[in-house]
Amino acid sequence: MSTDLLAIAVAAWLTAAILALIGRTAALARALLGIGGLALLAPSMTALPDGLPPIHMALGIGPAGAVFQLSPDALWLLGFGLAGAILASWIGTPSSRQSTWIFGAAASLVGALGVFGLQDAVSFLIAWEIMSLGGAALILGDNLATEAGRPVLFMLALLEAGTVALILAFLLLAGHANSLSFGDFAAGASAMPRAEQLFVGLLLLIGFGAKLGLLPFYEWFPAAYGVASGATGALLSGVVLNAAFFALSRGLVGWLPVDHGLPVSVAGIFVVAVAVLSAILAVLYAFQQEAWRELLSLSSAENGSIAVCLLGATLMFRRDGLMDLAALAWTVALLHLAGHALAKGAMFLAADGVYRAAGDYRLVQRGLLARSSWIFGLGALCAAMSLAAMPPQAGFVTEWYLFQTFFQGFHLGSLASRLTAALAGAGLALTAAIALATFVKAFGIGLLGRRDRSAAAVPVAIAAAVGVLGLLVLTLAVGMPIWLDALGHAVSAEFATATVQKMHVGALLVPATGAPIRLTGTFAFISPSLLAVVMPLLALLPLAMLLLSRRLAVRHAPVWYGGRVQDPAQAATTALTFSNALRTFYSFVYRPTVETEHELAHESSGQPYFVKRLVFTHDVAPIFGPYLFAPLEKLVIAMATRLRVIQSGHLNFYLALIGALLVITLVIALL
Repeated sequence: MSTDLLAIAVAAWLTAAILALIGRTAALARALLGIGGLALLAPSMTALPDGLPPIHMALGIGPAGAVFQLSPDALWLLGFGLAGAILASWIGTPSSRQSTWIFGAAASLVGALGVFGLQDAVSFLIAWEIMSLGGAALILGDNLATEAGRPVLFMLALLEAGTVALILAFLLLAGHANSLSFGDFAAGASAMPRAEQLFVGLLLLIGFGAKLGLLPFYEWFPAAYGVASGATGALLSGVVLNAAFFALSRGLVGWLPVDHGLPVSVAGIFVVAVAVLSAILAVLYAFQQEAWRELLSLSSAENGSIAVCLLGATLMFRRDGLMDLAALAWTVALLHLAGHALAKGAMFLAADGVYRAAGDYRLVQRGLLARSSWIFGLGALCAAMSLAAMPPQAGFVTEWYLFQTFFQGFHLGSLASRLTAALAGAGLALTAAIALATFVKAFGIGLLGRRDRSAAAVPVAIAAAVGVLGLLVLTLAVGMPIWLDALGHAVSAEFATATVQKMHVGALLVPATGAPIRLTGTFAFISPSLLAVVMPLLALLPLAMLLLSRRLAVRHAPVWYGGRVQDPAQAATTALTFSNALRTFYSFVYRPTVETEHELAHESSGQPYFVKRLVFTHDVAPIFGPYLFAPLEKLVIAMATRLRVIQSGHLNFYLALIGALLVITLVIALL
C-alpha cells in the first residue's frame, strides 16, 4: 500500500509539472501538487517507526538500476515538511505566472523525495540538482520583483559551489569503496587516511551547508527569499531544508567513522563551532530586517544551523562512547526541524496573507489581527511562540532539550570538547534570546498595532492554512511523548541504544543522561502536555481581574506626550526603533550605514533654509559579501573577459580547437 501511494505521489507531481509546461489548467495542477503531497504524507506517518522497504527501480545508472528506500528519519523529516508544502501548493503564488511556479514546486518536491530516498551517488546528485532547479523556478515564477534574476543567480552560484564539493566528496568515497552505492560508503571511508576522512567531512559540510544556510552561504537567503512569495518560502524552509539536513546527517553520522585515532573529535568540534557562529550571525541579521520574507528566511538559516550544531554534538558524544547522549542530540535535531517546518510554514503563509491584504511585505503596524479571522491569529500566535521558544509550543520543547544536551558536556573526555560544549551553550543562549525578540517584533509589529484602514482582511484560505499549521505545532508539542516513541526504531538502528525511552517518563519529558549519572524524573523535566491544560486555567486569573475591574471606578488619564497633542502614527513603534538598540550594541558586527539627503525647495535658490523633503536610508552591511563574494565575482568577470576571445566567430579557429582537443585525447589514451 505504501509503495502504491508513493507511486501516486510521484505521478501526481510529474503530471502537475507537465500541465505547468503546457501552460493551462493551473488550478488542476495545484490540486495535483496537493494530492501528491497527501498521498505521500499518509505513508510518511503510518510507516513510522519502521520505515519503508527498499524499492528497486529500472531507472538509474548501471544495469542494476537504482534503489529507493525511506528510512524512519527520512520519513519523519519528509512528513513534517510536506504539511506546509501541501498547504502552500493549495494556496499558490500571488503572482499571475502560475505555470512557472507550479513547475518549480513539482521539481522541488520530486527532487526532495529523491534526496530522501535514493541510495546511490549519481541518482542522488541528479535529484539534488532537480531540487535546486525547482527552487530557482519557484522564485522566478513568483515574479514579485523587477530584478529577481540576480538573487536567483547568486543563489544558484553558491548552491553549485556546494554541488562541486559534493561531487568531489562522492568521488573520494566511491574510489575507496569501489562502488557508487551509499551502502558501501561507510566501508570506503573507513579505509581512508584520517586526514582524508576529515577532508571529506568538510566537503560534505560545504555541499549540504550551502542549502542549510551555514556561513557564509546564509547570505543568499534574504536576497532570494526577498523576491519570492511566502508559499515559496514555506516549501524551501520546510521539505527542502529538511532534505538537506537529512543528507548531511547521513554523510557525517552514517558514513564517516568514529575518529578514535584522534585525542578529540575534530569533526564534531568544527561542526559545532561553524554551526553556532552561523546561528548567531543569522539571527542577528534576522532581527534587523524590516520585511517579512527577509526576516523569516534568515530565521530558517538560524534554525538549520541549530540542527547542524546538534549534529556536531552527536559526533562529539559518539567519539567518547556516550551513545545515549549522541542519540539524544540526534533525536533533538529531528524534533527541532519538525517543529520548525510547521511553524515556519505558518509564518511564511501569514506573510502572504499580509501581502494579499495590504499589498506589500513590510513589517509595519496594520492591526491585521483585528480585521482577520480568529483562526489566523491563533495559528500565527502558535507559530511565532514556537519560533521564539515560548511554552508550551514545540520550539520550547526542542530548545529545552537542546540546552539539556549541551549541559551534559561535562561527560566528554577532553578539555577541548568540554569547552566547546560550554561555549556552544552560551552562543545558543544568545541565539535564543535574539530569536525571542525577533518574533516579538514580527508578531507585535507585523500583525498587531494600530489599525490601518487601507488594509483589508487576510483571505479566508490563507487564514485557515495558517491556523491548521499553527495548531499542528501545538499538537506536536502536546503529543511529544507519543512522537518520541515514533522515532524509537530510527534511534536504536543508528546508535544501538534505547535513548528515546529515556527521554520521557509518562507525560514528563526528561533528558537522557549519560553514565554514570542515573536517570531520574526529578533531575530536570517539563511537560507540554500538562502545560497545555494548566496555562488556559491560569489565564482565568487575569480574565477574572478584568471582569472585576469593570465593577470598580477606573480613571483614565492621557499619556504624557511631551506637552504636545498625541499622534498615534508618530508614536507607533517601527521595525527600526524596535531593533535599533541591538544594532547600536552590535555595531561591530552590523557596521550600520545611515544616510540623510535634503531635497531643497525650488524657491530656496540653493540655500538650506527651505527643505522640501528629507530622504532617510539605513542598512546593515553584510560580512561575507564585500570580502568574499565580491572579489570572487570580479575574478570571474575578469576571466570571462580574457576568455571572450574564444568566441571569435571564426570557423577555422573552432575547427583548430576541436582538432587540438582530439590530439590531447588521443595522447592521454595512448599513455
